[in-house]
Parts: sequence; C-alpha cells; structure tokens
Amino acid sequence: MKENRTYKHPHHSFKMEGVFYDNPGLLNLAGVFIKQSDDYLVSLGIFIEQWVDSSSEITLQTSGSTATPKSILMSKQSMVNSALATGSYFKLSPGDSALSCLPFSYIAAKMMFVRAYVLGLELDCVMPSSSPLESLSKSYDFCAMVPLQIKKSIAYLNQIKTLIVGGAPLSSVLIDQLKESTSTVYETFGMTETVSHIAVKNISKSFCFFEVFPSINIAVDSRSCLLIEAPELASNTIHTNDLVRLHSKTTFEWLGRYDSIINSGGIKISPEEIEQQLEGLIQNRFFIASQKDTFLGSVVILVIESANAHESLDFETIDPLKRPKHIYYVDKFIYTFSGKVKRQETLEKLKLA
Repeated sequence: MKENRTYKHPHHSFKMEGVFYDNPGLLNLAGVFIKQSDDYLVSLGIFIEQWVDSSSEITLQTSGSTATPKSILMSKQSMVNSALATGSYFKLSPGDSALSCLPFSYIAAKMMFVRAYVLGLELDCVMPSSSPLESLSKSYDFCAMVPLQIKKSIAYLNQIKTLIVGGAPLSSVLIDQLKESTSTVYETFGMTETVSHIAVKNISKSFCFFEVFPSINIAVDSRSCLLIEAPELASNTIHTNDLVRLHSKTTFEWLGRYDSIINSGGIKISPEEIEQQLEGLIQNRFFIASQKDTFLGSVVILVIESANAHESLDFETIDPLKRPKHIYYVDKFIYTFSGKVKRQETLEKLKLA
C-alpha cells in the first residue's frame, strides 16, 4: 500500500462496461442510473455520486447480519488504501477485468467499484442473481461472490481467474467442490468497519487459517475475540465479537461469534462448533440455537429446514452436555442475499417464547 493514490481522480486505465469515465462523466452516468426503475442501478448511481463528490468521507451501512444495522462514516482514503492492499495481494494490474455481481447496498460491491477506479481495472456490472455467470460468455480476472452464488455457479467458475467469497461461511461440501475448480478461490474475512476484507484463506490450496494483509496487526481480548489494528483503514482498534484462535502473528482460525454463545447450566457452547460436528449428517439446511429452560437457563436446540421430521439423528459425535435437547422443523428458512440464515426471524416462526 505504498503507492500514493487518492480518491480524487480515476486511474487512466479505469473502465466501466468498456468505456473510460472521468469524474464528470461518472456523475452523468450516475444521473442516468438514478432515473432507472431498477433498485440495483439506483443504488449504483447513488454510490457513484457520493464517491465523486467533494467530501473526503462517505456514509456506509453495516449489513446487520450479526448486529443491529448502523450507519458509519468512512474515510474515502481508507477505501483507497483497502483497494491498494487487495490489488497488491492478488497482483491485480491496470487493464485487468473485474466483474461486480453483488448488490450495491453491500460494502463488497462498493469496493469492487473503488478497486476498479483506483487500480485501473475494466469493470463490468451485472444484475445480482443467484447464478450471475450463467448468461455470460466473457472471462474475468477478478470477481467477488457470496456462497449462494458460488454454489449455483460451479459449472461456470472457469470464467473467473481469481474469486473471493464472503458474506457467509462456506460449507465443507462446497469447499471440496471448489478445490476441483480451475479458478483460484479465497474465502475472505472482514466487515464494513474494516472496509471489506482484511484477511483471506486460500481454499484452492486447502489452507485452514486466515492470513491477514500486510500492515494489519491482530490480537485477542479477554473473551478470545479478535482485535484488529489497521492504521491505514481505521484510526482506532476494532473490537469484534468474532471468536478466534491465533496461530501466528499473521494467521488465525475463526471459531464463531461470541454473541451467539449458549450458556446451558454454566457450560458455554458455541453453535458453530456443534454445526460443524453435524455437517454431513443432515442433508437439509440446519442451524443450532437455544431456548429458555427452567432448570438450565438455556438448552441447545436443532432447527432443520424441512416440512417433515427426520426419523433418527445420531448425536454420538457430540459431547452429551452439548447435544441438542429438542429438534424443530421449519418448512422454509429466512435468508439474506448472501445465503446466511436470518436465525432470529426464522426462530420467530416456531413461536417458542
């Protein structure tokens, strides 16, 4: 990130849909997008207007997948620094092609535009869908997707040279499928507060741990939650609720979310740990949650996406104290665009309270 670039002017090799735009041209393009009836184009137009205005900061919305959504004010230079870090790590060069196929309400899509603007990439934007490559014949050097899109695009991934994935954890089944792909696939770790990803895991090489980018320092707090020092992205230490295990000064293993820990009779249970143990034993989508219990305070429950009950489930691999005490069935889970289950909204269907 030593290259001295700012947000004030696009790279001379920057293109959108094959056309170079300077800032006045981008402003005109944004005006055209905003007049459209499609929410995707309107969101893209609004972001472009915000990016090329005279302000040094921009308002971003957190996803709300793990907490209440909120607006944060982000330095545009921090976004430029993030783009430079990504370009350096993945060896992106001016003129390389990039595909944006995520909603522009997401930081991931916004950063695809910023990377193209700063690094001089040739960016194509397509309407977000679960299978964005299906109708495309062109190949791309770089693309970002969510797991649901990758799952639906396995047959077309040879069109992408380097693919980054985020927004929701990858299942072991999908990871195994990706190892057979000619595309180099990286799982990412990050959040809106860190301006997209600050660490990646090379799925294609079967790496088990996330590796942080240069200039990122990591530690854990008393809860074993990740602390992030990213001076080129944020002025203060970022305190997360992500439970991790550090394996070196630059690598870590993600274990789950501190705010999802279940306290059952004084025993702390990680839903993500139990889900990992059950993966492969249940064919349908499922998740681990809890419900109130008079004696233990809370007990572990298993929620399965199915209209019919399963005849038998084997919990032998799970510690007896951590096994689900009740099994519930929901015909259809509620999902985010990225394929992450909206657990609380899905649980409300069961009316357990």
